[in-house]
Amino acid sequence: MLGFLHTEVQNNLTNLQIAELLRDVAASYQLRDKDKYKFQIIAYERAADAVEHASSELKDLWDDGKLEDVPGIGPSIAEHLGELFKTGHSKHFDSLMKDIPADAFKLMELPGIGIKTAMKMIKAGNPKEVREKLKEVAEKEKKGKRHLLPYAATVAHEVMEYLSENPATMRVDPLGSLRRQASTIGDIDIAVATNDPVAVIDYFTKYPKSQKMIEKGEHTASILLPGGIQVDLMTQPIESYGSLLQHFTGSKHHNIALRELALKKGLSLSEYGIRKSQEPNSKIQKFKTEEEFYKYLRLDYIEPELREDTGEIESAKEHKLPNLVELGEVKSDLQIHSSFDIETSHDLGESSIEEITKKASELRYEYIAFTEHNPSQKGHNDSQIVEILKRKRENIDKINYSLKNRHVSSIQKVFNSLEIDILSDGSLPVPEQGLELLDFALVSIHSSFNLEKDLMTKRVLTALTHPKVRIFAHPTARKLNEREGVELNWPEIFDFCLKNNKWIEINCDPMRLDLPDNLVREAVKLGVKMTFGTDAHHKDGMDNMTFGVSVARRGWCEARDIINTRSLVEFEKLLKEGE
Repeated sequence: MLGFLHTEVQNNLTNLQIAELLRDVAASYQLRDKDKYKFQIIAYERAADAVEHASSELKDLWDDGKLEDVPGIGPSIAEHLGELFKTGHSKHFDSLMKDIPADAFKLMELPGIGIKTAMKMIKAGNPKEVREKLKEVAEKEKKGKRHLLPYAATVAHEVMEYLSENPATMRVDPLGSLRRQASTIGDIDIAVATNDPVAVIDYFTKYPKSQKMIEKGEHTASILLPGGIQVDLMTQPIESYGSLLQHFTGSKHHNIALRELALKKGLSLSEYGIRKSQEPNSKIQKFKTEEEFYKYLRLDYIEPELREDTGEIESAKEHKLPNLVELGEVKSDLQIHSSFDIETSHDLGESSIEEITKKASELRYEYIAFTEHNPSQKGHNDSQIVEILKRKRENIDKINYSLKNRHVSSIQKVFNSLEIDILSDGSLPVPEQGLELLDFALVSIHSSFNLEKDLMTKRVLTALTHPKVRIFAHPTARKLNEREGVELNWPEIFDFCLKNNKWIEINCDPMRLDLPDNLVREAVKLGVKMTFGTDAHHKDGMDNMTFGVSVARRGWCEARDIINTRSLVEFEKLLKEGE
């Protein structure tokens, strides 16, 4: 955390640093009075999430007068951030954090430690314990944070757009983990096909957002961008560009396995092409495209997302590679949070049901589900929760009546659902009468993350047993770069879902991308069906569907593995089968 900000001038912060600062502010409010400042805490935490997901640097947006265009940043927070960018300080932030030791914010980087726990540790007078914990923080920071896929993809896209404007650029592509659509990305690698590498390299090193030129050679160069992102460029003539693309897309393990296959054929592979391994001076076979490269090895083309040495080479030999699901095949979004106030246990959405329905129509979906968090048990008895859910049911019915009679939208129906907390014992905090008002329910873990595996598995299976529950949402409960997933007996979970017509979500939120791709692959092998849910809390978050599709593709999913590729008629039939 950035507890140093109230003592040092900081006006050149990265988005990640700003997000951490906003979380520090939220923590400061919580320390003062979490009930009194409930809305401020929610506002700053929501703003932190929005900044972390923002595709442009916040300072650039402020320079352009577009700071409030970021969902979650209202006039008040924008004003404080503007002061920070302008002067290096925010009086409001400083006043909130001035009496809180910087170490308290640092301790919050560790799982399970909030601001109150951190303050208790510091005040307890056990400096050895605090030092040990701070050492853990330092080790964590030393490992460094990888960039979330959407952020890295946006940065790369901007650089590639810039490179495309150079006349010497014939083709430009991402490489490495970004091209393979991994959930987090280290350095960004880019390839350019050109017959004039000097011109491209010179142009690249003059990229307007570059803070530093790290290296410049005849065919390669590296620059450093804001946020500590390193971008490496490689160039190659078009006639051998396919070899370069294949080699530097990776993964390392895929390429090792591919080289072993080639050696058995008496061939040697490199980024320049393929030659006979026993004849180092033999003519190198060049390839314009990767398709030609793989075909030369008598393999079907292997999509970048599959190149992890998990059986894709054997499948390519036998013509058994999956027909991977495409974004265009998705007909619905099955986790969206609207601003319809049902006094939720967690954060409420920011866009109205009507705004979200319109956005879904723009995305050409046939149906969507509104899955606000369940009403909070705190301050509500069962009958009050039921009354709240009746209001939502009535509103959904009105929307569906309108859709049925207007026929002006691709959306044919919206479903009334909830994302319900799985309590530590597996019970659901919604009375039976309230559950009956739903078309179906999602369940997810939002607390008690450290239960041992057997207890956690029992907890989840207990929740999934209810007939209204159809989807296990963000199943590992992980948050990328922040929190590891919970421990579950996945064979047992998968087996239960398969036998009881339950579905497992691939959550498309960039902070989650959960179910992880390795578990998606296991689910596919067993025949467990999965769903896509963007977990959008603003209509723009629905655009994150593409990242969930990437996870599915990395997990070898075909359209048949994903419930969202079904038509409305098929989906309703599947719902009835589970009742």
